[in-house]
Amino acid sequence: MAASIVIATRESRLALWQAEHVRDLLAQRFGAQVELLGMTTRGDQILDRALSKVGGKGLFVKELENALEDGRAQLAVHSLKDVPMQLPEGFVLGAVLPREDARDAFVSPRFASLQQLPQGARVGTSSLRRAAQLLALRPDLRIEALRGNLDTRLRRLDDAQYDAIVLAAAGLLRLGLGERIRTRLTQLLPCAGQGALGIEVLSARPEVAAAVRQLAHLPTWLACAAERAVSRRLGGSCSVPLAAHATPLGDGRWQLRAAFGMPDGRLLRAQAEAALPELGAAERLGEAVAEDLRRAGALV
Repeated sequence: MAASIVIATRESRLALWQAEHVRDLLAQRFGAQVELLGMTTRGDQILDRALSKVGGKGLFVKELENALEDGRAQLAVHSLKDVPMQLPEGFVLGAVLPREDARDAFVSPRFASLQQLPQGARVGTSSLRRAAQLLALRPDLRIEALRGNLDTRLRRLDDAQYDAIVLAAAGLLRLGLGERIRTRLTQLLPCAGQGALGIEVLSARPEVAAAVRQLAHLPTWLACAAERAVSRRLGGSCSVPLAAHATPLGDGRWQLRAAFGMPDGRLLRAQAEAALPELGAAERLGEAVAEDLRRAGALV
């Protein structure tokens, strides 16, 4: 790897934490000088509409990919849940790093749990996946849109715009805000890749990809490959209410569970188990679970 490296990153506090984390890993492993190239993406700019209506998760990565393509940066760091299931030609996922807590977090200044919310309580989330699962548990809730970076979402909660909000536990923990978590929502399946960091590189820079791969955490990569395969096969994006989560069973075997929210409010569920010796096996497990959901009536 080159002695000097530039990482493209969004400029939110969480994105910068993630990029700084990778910067420190690269400096420790390779003794490299690493700089950050902070960028504002279209996803950061469009806050008045749901992502599902304005272009999806790709809005968070396109500008960073442009920086890789024109040579301003050698790699980009993403929350893996924000990375589209199909990368543009010429781009590859170079590594997936160890996963933080993948669960969703229930955050509220007044109520200790989802069960304690009163009838008709206002819950903030713009995730169709979270909304579908929350309403399956509590059809009385009022699900209201919530966009913006993590600090913005917390501020809107504290301003009493919502009774509770649902966030990824990983982001809160990484920023030292774990005390804001009232409970982990174990009833909700996470989205593909939640809690994991992905490093994107150009396929035309194999030396960068080879170096970055040394930072990879294979168990997390296997789990996320299976989860992302479910989403990819079902056209997964923020416009599809789809959850997928893989967990180890021991002895090299994994369980993959998935859920798909239907327009009539039903949740279709599927799961399977398999040994995952390599990424191809993980993807095949994900594709099999996706096919089970499709046969059950998942609409894509």
